[in-house]
Amino acid sequence: MTPDPHNPHHARRWWILAILGIAQLMVVLDATVVNIALPSAQESLGFSDENRQWIITAYALAFGSLLLIGGRIGDLFGRRQVFIGGLLGFAVASAIGGAAQSFAVLVAARGLQGVFGALLAPAALSLLTTTFTSPNERGKAFGIFGAVAGAGGAVGLLLGGVLTEYLSWRWAMYVNLFFAIPAALGALALIRSVAHPDRPRLDIPGTLTASAGLFAIVYGFSQAETRGWGDGVTIAFLAAGVALLVAFVWVQTRVAAPLVPLRVILDRNRGTSYLAMGIAGAGMFGVFLFLTYYLQRTLGMTPVETGLAFLPLAGAVMISATTATATLVPRFGPRPLVTLGMGLAAVGMVLLAQLGVDSAYASHVLPALILMGAGMGLIFAPGMAIGTLGVAAHEAGIASALLNVGQQVGGSLGTALLSTLSASAVTSFMAGKAATPAVAEAAAVHGFTTAFWWAAGIFAVGAIVAAALFRSGAPELEPSAEPVLAH
Repeated sequence: MTPDPHNPHHARRWWILAILGIAQLMVVLDATVVNIALPSAQESLGFSDENRQWIITAYALAFGSLLLIGGRIGDLFGRRQVFIGGLLGFAVASAIGGAAQSFAVLVAARGLQGVFGALLAPAALSLLTTTFTSPNERGKAFGIFGAVAGAGGAVGLLLGGVLTEYLSWRWAMYVNLFFAIPAALGALALIRSVAHPDRPRLDIPGTLTASAGLFAIVYGFSQAETRGWGDGVTIAFLAAGVALLVAFVWVQTRVAAPLVPLRVILDRNRGTSYLAMGIAGAGMFGVFLFLTYYLQRTLGMTPVETGLAFLPLAGAVMISATTATATLVPRFGPRPLVTLGMGLAAVGMVLLAQLGVDSAYASHVLPALILMGAGMGLIFAPGMAIGTLGVAAHEAGIASALLNVGQQVGGSLGTALLSTLSASAVTSFMAGKAATPAVAEAAAVHGFTTAFWWAAGIFAVGAIVAAALFRSGAPELEPSAEPVLAH
């Protein structure tokens, strides 16, 4: 292929993709790798069940609330610098967490991971957008990147199980150094820093309202999970979050250099991609959260066995994601693929909703995981490719951040909603029954299957949204009319 004269990374593009994939894998698997290690960390540091949620929430709050400003910082100061800084900062935060001798230090380290993850994730995706400018190669690159994003959670479960069972919970934090440091060194060697003539100014009012609004929304969802949806704190934070985000949209229509130019969101295909990522994020936590509990508590699997049980999902994601963007999106566009992906995920959840106390993995769980993996690949890879397609080079960071925001906010909503519904189902099942071990086990499974049914409904809604809102036909695959430089 003839080198692109506007692209200084053309000769090194596939090596750069490998580096970006390593960074994306680290960010995605960090959520699930820590989940597996939580019980061991709790026993080691002696914190309560009530406080345990903060190990997860601290990361989610920092990551979710700072993603938009993280994406814009990459556009402002250079994606290479922000990408490398995010990697090194994530490594330092992980080292602090691994060495933590108190609950407070561990929570602070998780919050720092979230801060640097909010810099790192949009920078990685925007570098991918600006490195692969050829339509054909862009599809292959986004397929690989989307496969990593979709399969990372399952890989994290396996890695967390192995590290916790054979080493220590601390290695669930230390392991990030083996991703971050080689990726940072590779980025230093391969990615060039190129100044962009249209570097935007920072929108201070937009930054404040967006960050505060996203913080309030994510915190409100986390409180709904523990306090309930009717609790005053939950309602106050969710209401404040909605009000702040409304104010943010108003600000974006008034300022000269908005944090999120509305043209980025109002493009029909891009806006639908952000929405689809949010819906998928809400639904897929039904797999990782409740199926993990089912495999370990009901079927008696060890953490390592649980991680291995999720590998078919990861394999299916990788196959469907790479096929989708390399072959199918250029021919059919995102509408049929994302719709089919949501439908397959919904069917997979319906199968999981049939689980019972005595169900077998091979006959009941495995088919659902394969369907789920195929569906997630058809959602994530096209969603990422279309969500960053057609934006100007100096707006690639914010477009990338919006995809991450959709997934993060959707995941927070899904975790809170499905956890609440599952807990209510368990309580209803136990009402009037003797609290024997058999009844308690049956009640727990009933709670899991209730969550799976609701997750199936979420994906069904996603299928309707994708079919209704995506444009028909193949998209125009030229990313931008202007020279595209990764800076």
